[in-house]
Amino acid sequence: MGVTRYWRYSRERMQQLYEAGLIVQTKPGTVPQRKQYLDEGRGVGVQSLWDDIQALSASSAERLGYPTQKPVALLERIINASSNPGDVVLDPFCGCGTTIAAAQTLGRSWIGIDITHLAITLIKQRLKDSFGIEDAVRATVTAKAAEAQAEYGGAAKRPFCVVGEPTSVPDAAALAVSDPYQFQWWALGLVGARPVEQKKGADKGIDGRIIFQGNQGIFENVILSVKAGKTGSAHIRDLKGVLEREKAAIGVLISMQEPTSAMKTEAVTAGFYESTSWNKKYPKVQLLTVEELLDGKKIEMPPIKQLSVTFKPAPKAKNKKSEQHEFILE
Repeated sequence: MGVTRYWRYSRERMQQLYEAGLIVQTKPGTVPQRKQYLDEGRGVGVQSLWDDIQALSASSAERLGYPTQKPVALLERIINASSNPGDVVLDPFCGCGTTIAAAQTLGRSWIGIDITHLAITLIKQRLKDSFGIEDAVRATVTAKAAEAQAEYGGAAKRPFCVVGEPTSVPDAAALAVSDPYQFQWWALGLVGARPVEQKKGADKGIDGRIIFQGNQGIFENVILSVKAGKTGSAHIRDLKGVLEREKAAIGVLISMQEPTSAMKTEAVTAGFYESTSWNKKYPKVQLLTVEELLDGKKIEMPPIKQLSVTFKPAPKAKNKKSEQHEFILE
């Protein structure tokens, strides 16, 4: 190839590379170079600034509306680099559960902690949407639940436990006394309602909403009001006024106390919401107690489709092979 000067490789090694087609020469007389492929190099080590993972945009499929939500890819990189399958991942400020979702996808056990019932409700819904799993209270060991677990993969899809959430009327009463706003968010979570994004004390009679697709495909509102203290007919009249103002389809009052006969009579006078799609009438004002909700009673309303905008559904999880990476401190 016209090269006469000394090489750092031996002549034999150069001959091997030449015969393997790994020596290139741009033009006669120039210094030959070794051909290199990307998969042969170790690449550039991950730096302290990770700019190869894009931040979530407003239109991102995985965005759930939580203000501090992180990309799943970021948490998957951290978990892959710092743990092995089967290890336990702890996130003491888990927010909307991105770390939990990444750990579940990568075959890790996990513990998530958050101070608000709003976050816990969102995480529970996320796990159900993405992995088809529910908390142990709702996933009671019945024949149907056992069949569902087998369908989803057995132990890998076993129910999770929520610790610290009210599971009885006394628990709910204690929460209502200690923190009325946390009680409100917890109660709304029992019916899958989104809390109204308002400042404390500025809810205008609306504590939460559920959105469903009504007649002619128009999205309708279910307005929810949560009361931890004493209730009376005046609260029903107030709810009816909010329904008229908001042009909502259904109003629901959730209370700790059993409604009085006068409250029930006031609710009946509101009439019915008629669904032409389902050929059914639903009480326009409904009264539910916390005890009834804990026993599994639901709001009477048209079924909510998966495309409901009450909570944006988390995308279905995809099976991923866990690849062990390393963090190297230099």
